[in-house]
Amino acid sequence: MTYRNNLPADYKNQLPCFGTFDIIVVGGGPAGIAAAVSASELGNKVLLIEQLGFLGGAAVSGMSGTICGLYMTVADPLVAKPEQIIFGFAERFRDALYQAGGLTDPQIYGKTWVATHDCATYKRVATDMTRQAGVTVLYHTQMIDVITEDDAFRGMVLHTKSGFTRVNAKKAIDASGDADVVYKMGLKTSKGNDGVIQNPTMMFKVGNVDMQQYLSYWGQDTISPPKVVSMLEAEDELLRKKVWLFPTVNPGELLVNATKVTGFDGRALDVTNPVDHSEAEQFSIYQAQNFFKFMRDNIPGCENAYFIDYATEVGVRQTRSIDGIAKLMNDDVINKRKREDSIAKTSWPIELHYGAKPKTEWLVDDYYDVPFHTLVPKSGQDVIVAGRCLSSEHEALASCRVTAQCFEYGRAAAFAADLSIKEDLAFQDMEAGQIVALMQ
Repeated sequence: MTYRNNLPADYKNQLPCFGTFDIIVVGGGPAGIAAAVSASELGNKVLLIEQLGFLGGAAVSGMSGTICGLYMTVADPLVAKPEQIIFGFAERFRDALYQAGGLTDPQIYGKTWVATHDCATYKRVATDMTRQAGVTVLYHTQMIDVITEDDAFRGMVLHTKSGFTRVNAKKAIDASGDADVVYKMGLKTSKGNDGVIQNPTMMFKVGNVDMQQYLSYWGQDTISPPKVVSMLEAEDELLRKKVWLFPTVNPGELLVNATKVTGFDGRALDVTNPVDHSEAEQFSIYQAQNFFKFMRDNIPGCENAYFIDYATEVGVRQTRSIDGIAKLMNDDVINKRKREDSIAKTSWPIELHYGAKPKTEWLVDDYYDVPFHTLVPKSGQDVIVAGRCLSSEHEALASCRVTAQCFEYGRAAAFAADLSIKEDLAFQDMEAGQIVALMQ
């Protein structure tokens, strides 16, 4: 199902013009926030467009709720201490959240740690940062089409409550998560393993949990203990057999990652297809309610819990990936490859959500590097990506797509866009060392 082609060029040029910018950032998730703030602080006139009414992307709208990827993976986190391995914008945002009371201390997650954030605080911190940096933000705005000239990006057609408008810019940072800008430019993209992509999930929160009783039963690890997995395996209506529950900064509250979202007929869904995306939102409600009932019936401390809310939308792990100058390969992750052209390091496991149980492959006491040119499409001018749509093999993406790293992809894309403007240099012609040096 393809919807790419688009509006006639003469129509695009006849639209009223909202303005002219140095850089347009599409998408207000972690990568987009980092890109917009960093680019604006470098002196660029930046427009950030977001289809919802707040910043945070899947971290907030999908209630993914945790900053993953900050810490080294270890053999036994019960005896080790968290070692942070990524800083930059990721640390800047982490610290701001923590200082605002919206982030927990590190929590054990298998063989590493995460920190769970409060979504309301996340929205405020992101709003503070973009306003202080002077970013122009348009909420409730969708990118409908891309304006190009000789295969180069020149602007976008947007849709707002007041109708269609045109916006001009020198560069685009595609932080949509779905490579929407790249796709609408007609550039090459791919999806997962020959079209097979990871399952979406529906996160939700519950309140009035007796946390002392709950933690005594569940343990310190946020991943379900074997006794819970055994119970889930006996429940046919619960499709997910390994689940994650995170205590939040709020007393008696748990953030729940326990759903596997498919079609009502059991098929895998592709949320770039509007029919699948709509069905995912519907199916997820029933899955969340089924697991909530399981919690109240089976998990000590949850007997009197109440359901707070679902996420605004299903959490999407994977859709389109670009065809980049560099590509992060599965072997790069498994063999913990180090690179001089690295923009981010990560020790996060390969965490593949497909089938009954997530497949997890831990990278114990080590990390790998993500190269800069995974953000740069092979063809097409004046566009760069940031976030999970970077150029990557299927299983590698299941590791490199997480929040802390996405912050740094956004920062790298901002440095590259700034350099491209100031030195009239194509993204494809940049030496990765130029960006690496700026990120130190």
